[in-house]
Amino acid sequence: MFDAKSYWLSRAVFQTGLALVYLIAFVCALNQFLPLLGEHGLLPAPDFIRQVPFREAPSLFYLYPKDVAFVSAAVLGILLSAFAATGLSERSGNWVSMPVWSLLWILYLSFVNVGQDFYAFGWESILLEAGFFAIFLGSRKFEPSRIVLWLLRWLEFRVMFGAGLIKLRGDPCWRDYTCLDYHYETQPIPNPLSYSFHWGANWSHRLGVGFNHIAELIVPFGYFLPQPAAGLAGVITILFQIFVMAGGNFSFLNVLTMVLAIPMLNDRFFAIMLSFKPAKVIAPSVAWRLGTAILAVVVMFLSINPIRNMVSSNQVMNTIYNPLHLVGTYGAFGSISRTRNEVILEGTDEALITPATKWKEYEFYGKPGDLSRTPPQIAPYHLRLDWQMWFAAMSDYSQNPWFLHLVEKLLQADPATINLIRNDPFGYRRPHYIRAELYQYHFTTEEEKRQTGFTWNRKLLSTYLPPVSLDSPEFQKVLKLQGWQ
Repeated sequence: MFDAKSYWLSRAVFQTGLALVYLIAFVCALNQFLPLLGEHGLLPAPDFIRQVPFREAPSLFYLYPKDVAFVSAAVLGILLSAFAATGLSERSGNWVSMPVWSLLWILYLSFVNVGQDFYAFGWESILLEAGFFAIFLGSRKFEPSRIVLWLLRWLEFRVMFGAGLIKLRGDPCWRDYTCLDYHYETQPIPNPLSYSFHWGANWSHRLGVGFNHIAELIVPFGYFLPQPAAGLAGVITILFQIFVMAGGNFSFLNVLTMVLAIPMLNDRFFAIMLSFKPAKVIAPSVAWRLGTAILAVVVMFLSINPIRNMVSSNQVMNTIYNPLHLVGTYGAFGSISRTRNEVILEGTDEALITPATKWKEYEFYGKPGDLSRTPPQIAPYHLRLDWQMWFAAMSDYSQNPWFLHLVEKLLQADPATINLIRNDPFGYRRPHYIRAELYQYHFTTEEEKRQTGFTWNRKLLSTYLPPVSLDSPEFQKVLKLQGWQ
């Protein structure tokens, strides 16, 4: 056990960090939810709400599934996140702290549960689970809840240890230490350092995999040890997440995992960096302690399935067992792609397609397209459409019901959809045709980059979607079959 009073600063830093992650998530919702999931989005949430019972996906949007509600919820989430990040909610006592964190959890749960493919990421559930526990952590006037601090450590353990297990079971390259030979090139969205990491020495790749195994399979057990072992485990976890974040764009997963490592660090650690000392705190009431004890019992019961999943040889990555997204099994990159395929959307304003037709490419913010463009740094912001385009390249477009609707929106020059991408080659004018080509991308060698200035090489594999237009009977037929018309 540990003295909860020695985690007063730790709790304050954790609450600020978690509020900032919420802020990022709600900014993403404000910028992207309408074109992706609004009334006229690629996967309209109102259609989902009509088809799925509330008990399977509880969300405030069942009350009013309109764009004005989506925008209002995102704005309210941004305001509440900023309020919590300043610490004002925690200085006002539990009567303010608990409602603020409760509303943040309810609002984000409402987005995730109707978000379909665009919100089907493990870090959404991790954020919701952490946000739910934060409701019961207590304001700064009170001693931190020892039970909730343990629950946060248990959450971080499942995030890290689950990731380590799924890697060992999911792909032999994690066992022969070769995964990083491919990962930096084939990950969903590379960043400016991915090229250098990819062409790093072989020993650096082997060392990186070894660091991964230590950080995910051994260090998590240190979360439950006394200080200073628990603090050291938290520091190693944070350093590992910085290393992972340096090599790619993984939305807010790395930042969130770093925030979850904060409860492993006691006030002695933060007192070195922060100029103020912990305030005198009030012991929690009997009712508060009883409430957190009940919460612990519920979490113990809900942990049965995640534990079974983690110890199973058939472990499933990122598994949620209830619609409230509480106490799940997490993990990422259980398997690593050996090659990178990209779906490249192209359009033309020519009325008749001939062998001489000039096709112009649509450029996305994050995913590779232009061979000369250095991959940008996007994380912790989450480009949801770019991520889905990465998944789309792994299967036929018929397996991605949003894809044809994206093509239709681009044919219509829909401004909201165009704002999701970096470059519209037609300047918000309607093209006559759009097609999609499937390319295989590879980083250029250092010599090739010096000679050409290109970051990528590519070769055409196949036509992903043949040319279609709004007047194409076949295209309209497919849209009707998929329920768009």
